[in-house]
Amino acid sequence: MSQAAPLNRRMITISIMLATIIQALDGTIANVALPHMQGSLSASQDQITWVLTSFIVATAIATPLTGWMCDRFGQKNVFLAAVAGFTIASVLCGLSGSLAEIVAARMLQGVFGAALVPLSQATLLDINPREKHGSAMAVWGMGVMIGPILGPTLGGWLTDSYNWRWVFFINVPVGAMAFYGIWRYILRSPAPRKMRFDAFGFVTLSLAIGALQMLLDRGEQNDWFAATETWAEAILLALSFAWFATHTLMRPAGQSFFDYRLLRNTNYVGGLLFIFIVGMVLFATRALTPTMLQSLMGYPAAVAGLVTAPSGLGTMIAMMLAGRLVGKLDLRLLLGAGFAITAFSLWQMTRYTLVLSRADIIWPGVIQGLGLGLVFVPLSAATFATLSPQMRAEGTAIYSLMRNIGSSIGIALVQTLLVRNTQTVHSALAEKITTANPALLDNLATPQAAALLNNEITRQASMIAYVDDFWLMLILTLCVLPLLLLIRPANSSAPGEAALAAHAD
Repeated sequence: MSQAAPLNRRMITISIMLATIIQALDGTIANVALPHMQGSLSASQDQITWVLTSFIVATAIATPLTGWMCDRFGQKNVFLAAVAGFTIASVLCGLSGSLAEIVAARMLQGVFGAALVPLSQATLLDINPREKHGSAMAVWGMGVMIGPILGPTLGGWLTDSYNWRWVFFINVPVGAMAFYGIWRYILRSPAPRKMRFDAFGFVTLSLAIGALQMLLDRGEQNDWFAATETWAEAILLALSFAWFATHTLMRPAGQSFFDYRLLRNTNYVGGLLFIFIVGMVLFATRALTPTMLQSLMGYPAAVAGLVTAPSGLGTMIAMMLAGRLVGKLDLRLLLGAGFAITAFSLWQMTRYTLVLSRADIIWPGVIQGLGLGLVFVPLSAATFATLSPQMRAEGTAIYSLMRNIGSSIGIALVQTLLVRNTQTVHSALAEKITTANPALLDNLATPQAAALLNNEITRQASMIAYVDDFWLMLILTLCVLPLLLLIRPANSSAPGEAALAAHAD
């Protein structure tokens, strides 16, 4: 593949980034169309959420397969199959006439789309020399970030202007262009076929990941451990992961489904920890702000999307800047600056009140985007700086998986705390509202007045709960700063560390 870089690097980059964008978009673009799907497919509110859950779970389970698939069939063949399968599954989603059909099609989307993001990252690292890895990761990061930034806005526009089916049909022309570009410009390389398929390892890891995603996605809806389903998912998660870990450690290196030699690379392990936290902070904050604007401040969905979208501009500007600075500055300085800027933006969000101008929303978002952009690019470069090319496909797959798990945990955490803190604060505020207070007697004279007062208490309690969530994200961001000590520049890594990760027994 590296032989194609001097000839077609630009076209290869465009082609694989088109594939990355459609996969990243589909993680969020369908969210705003759920109410329309619910009526069209005659589904209940509980049932329609499976449109999201099925995609998330299938993607998480299939992602670790990427390394073995590339070893068995070749990276180009896997890429082509993934793009074609994802595009066809998108058509099936748009043509679905029942809930069962769209859930099955979304599962297919998740299975085929799981390889797109890690393969695009691995391919960009392969076709670019080391000194250009920073710029390559800036391009890749922008493609990955487009999903959570533009997904809700684009999904809302397509749904309102046409119908919910175009949320999926929009993938067809983009997928076709990506398929042609990959087929035309990436050279085919022979499949090494050195890895054995560890069926037991794959099954136990898939069960663990699937149970975790189900627990996180449906936990709040089921009132967590008050439901039998949550207990069943937690037990399945614990047992499956224990079996997987024991099985992996007992097998010779290179013969298990997960090659634990990856964990001998200090930079890679540090990168996994960082991207886990980034996933938590990024996606949790993105999930909080639009709902806060719509539920507490009366913003229409389209306006909420426009107000939050400028954060993506900050991200892209920072990524382009970071791409030029990688290789010229210590990666730890860029990472530290990025996390510090992100922490500052979250501190600004902790000062939110129910009376905010649009500028009060836009500027903290832009600043957060700048911080995350400065983190994303050097983090990707540092994570794979000392990892051998032979392990990139598997390494990028686990990297993407950790980002997805981090985002799932982050969203579940902030949503749970939001609901529970709202209830707690509401009770505390309502205790102060009694007829013994003469100033409130007139306000409680009629049921309508009491209802209005209760609504206002709920708004105030919700705002406090949102601020508490922003405080949590701020604390998590600050706590990750000491982990910068785990990251070492590529030229100071232990001798032969990358080779050890690739070949040690």
